[in-house]
Amino acid sequence: MTIALRYAAYSDVGCLREGNEDSAYAGPYLLAVADGMGGHAGGEIASAIAVSTLMPLDDDVTTAEEMTGSLLRAVETANTTLAQRVREEPRLENMGTTLTAMLWSGSRVALVHVGDSRAYLLRGGEFGQITHDHTLVQTLVDEGKITEEEVATHPQRSLLLRALDGRSQVDPDISVSEAAVGDRYLLCSDGLSGVVSAETIKETLLGEAVPEAAARRLIDLANRGGGPDNITAVVADVIDTATDQGGPTQETFLVGAADQRREPVMTPDTPAGRAQNLNQRAGDTAEMDRVPNLRSPAPPPADEDDEPEQRTRRWWPMVLVFLLVVAVVAGAGYYFASSYIGSQYFIAPTPDDRNVAVYNGVNTDIAGFSLADLDEATDIPLDSLPENQRNLIAEGLEVDDRAAADERIEALRAEAEKCADDPECSGQGGAQNDKSGTATESGERGGSGSQESGSQEGPQDAVPGDAPQEQAPAGGAEQPATGGEG
Repeated sequence: MTIALRYAAYSDVGCLREGNEDSAYAGPYLLAVADGMGGHAGGEIASAIAVSTLMPLDDDVTTAEEMTGSLLRAVETANTTLAQRVREEPRLENMGTTLTAMLWSGSRVALVHVGDSRAYLLRGGEFGQITHDHTLVQTLVDEGKITEEEVATHPQRSLLLRALDGRSQVDPDISVSEAAVGDRYLLCSDGLSGVVSAETIKETLLGEAVPEAAARRLIDLANRGGGPDNITAVVADVIDTATDQGGPTQETFLVGAADQRREPVMTPDTPAGRAQNLNQRAGDTAEMDRVPNLRSPAPPPADEDDEPEQRTRRWWPMVLVFLLVVAVVAGAGYYFASSYIGSQYFIAPTPDDRNVAVYNGVNTDIAGFSLADLDEATDIPLDSLPENQRNLIAEGLEVDDRAAADERIEALRAEAEKCADDPECSGQGGAQNDKSGTATESGERGGSGSQESGSQEGPQDAVPGDAPQEQAPAGGAEQPATGGEG
């Protein structure tokens, strides 16, 4: 009896994610699924590196005794490659990936696992998970602190305790088991197992005759369940080539980020790995499409500028929406601010500080720009108002609206007219009285001197018959001389 595999692999971006961070590979001797994390670019790179590093094992047919060692060395190489990539590009420091892979040698299969991607086995109607999730919630379930039903709603259900991240020593689970004809294996990312129940997965694997139909159906079910994450499924049937008429699958599948990014293959130190450097794998498939034989000639390398251009096309709608929102908010702010400022009035001195004026706006400056405009310059002199009114106007007298400003202007005008009749009102009367008193005193001194002179010389110089001179009014006016000029 010769055991072989019939398999299919598919990956889908899901309903909510922008890019696919899952990677998967399916070949005659190797099945692998990796779920990247650490941001869009980081997750793609991490999962692609993990899968690409394991791919050479598919050509290196090892003995059952060598399988575990080959897998562990490949996993360690992938982890080292991640560390090197982070050193070259520090922006990727938070990237990492899960990895679940199976390597076949005859009926013996070695399983390596780290993270929360899963492997399931359907055998003789019995279905079960053959990997153990390296997550916080699984640890809580194992310790009896939460139930399986509470896992789906736990706030930390996505927290991984183990992963390939290049920052720590990788510690994968590894096991070897015996496969049987009729077994059906499923490797998948948590975008499938976290949405579709185990019972539904079992029913689908039982109901679909071929791996291709089963993988497609499972991905469709996950999308119908909301598709919150990338979805990847690898389905493989164990067959006996001597009795199975369909025969094993000959082509290989590479799907998800590993197919899109084409990370350089880090070959392990094995005979086939060294030969891999001389025989580049190739493929050209989109998600949900079968990958042609990777042993065919590689297509021409894509332009290095294609990826940034694609990313730009993906991001520009978000940037446009952001700019539109900012413009709307700024426009609304400007409208309401302008409306508020346009409804404000205050009374203050004119720019030359001579008259009273009405201003429209807010009595303040921002960065040297005034938020008010001169609305009306009145003919009311600032000096004609009482001192207390002048002080209020100098500081800016706020009013409710333009009508209130007109009323206040009329009141100030009346106040100014009243002060015109009473100089003391505006504070100018005291100065006038001081000047008047000084002039009177000076006049009195002058008049006294004239009278004194007249008393000495008047009798000699008097002209008979002259009419007496009319005396000037008091208040400092010059007095006419009473004596002759000699």
